Amino acid sequence: MPCVRTLLGLLAALAACGAVAFLGYCVYLDQKRRGDPAFKRRLRDKRRAEQQRAEARAAQLCDPEKNEKWQQLLLQEVQMGELWLSRGEHRMGVEHLSNALLVCGQPQELLKVYKHTLPPKVFEMLLQKIPLICQQFEADMNEKEYLEDDPD
Repeated sequence: MPCVRTLLGLLAALAACGAVAFLGYCVYLDQKRRGDPAFKRRLRDKRRAEQQRAEARAAQLCDPEKNEKWQQLLLQEVQMGELWLSRGEHRMGVEHLSNALLVCGQPQELLKVYKHTLPPKVFEMLLQKIPLICQQFEADMNEKEYLEDDPD
């Protein structure tokens, strides 16, 4: 029994020493990284680029001409969706209504309106389409950011 206790104590001491050594190495590498002038420059450049992107996005949102175009697109998509629904083409109607959700500034409010105005079957179709639209939108946005960041 004393042999097992000694062995467990030795293993615990080795584990503690290993953990302390690992943490010490992490602190050493972090200090070395922070002391590097190139690291500080890269960090500043990265922060400036993020700030410029945020300012550019804010400028795009505040542009009344673009807001008017988005509103026109929203109204056009809603009208097309209503037109297709009135013709009995639920799939095409849902497609246009989901496009309207994408360009809408407040999609939750638009969904509330849809819930009260659309037939339950069509509303369910729209709800099922939302995750697909979100994935498509994210893929399009990622591609757009990739193309903006590409120097070529």
